[in-house]
Amino acid sequence: MEQRNFEQRCAIKFCVKLRESVSVTFEKLKKAYGEHSLSQAQVFRWHKSFLEGRKQVEDEHRSKMPSTSKTDENIERVNTLVRSDHRLTFRMLKNIQKSVRGMLKTISVEDFQRSYQQREQRLHRYVAAQGNYFEVDYIHV
Repeated sequence: MEQRNFEQRCAIKFCVKLRESVSVTFEKLKKAYGEHSLSQAQVFRWHKSFLEGRKQVEDEHRSKMPSTSKTDENIERVNTLVRSDHRLTFRMLKNIQKSVRGMLKTISVEDFQRSYQQREQRLHRYVAAQGNYFEVDYIHV
């Protein structure tokens, strides 16, 4: 998928150099890539970036995983805090909610949609296999 996105960003840059409008650029990408074309929002964002002088076609690297982790030690620390002062629980929940909101805002709509589609595909595989499905069976190295 990343290669296809890279190709489309190159095409957008080319269209900008030809002074094509963003609408025409988007239509050309839809015609060339069909359902695999970048979203309208992405095309508009990249088109604007190239118009403003952006040279790089590569996307900025973003971490796919949050920088936090769920470990037995972290779980025990939270449980200890909650047991020590129940009033902390409400403040913690507010802070957790704020933190989760912030993390969700860093995920692009396209990444979220792709993850959701992958989840749906795994669910269908599981149902089709009548519960005898293991994710390892579908990993290609």
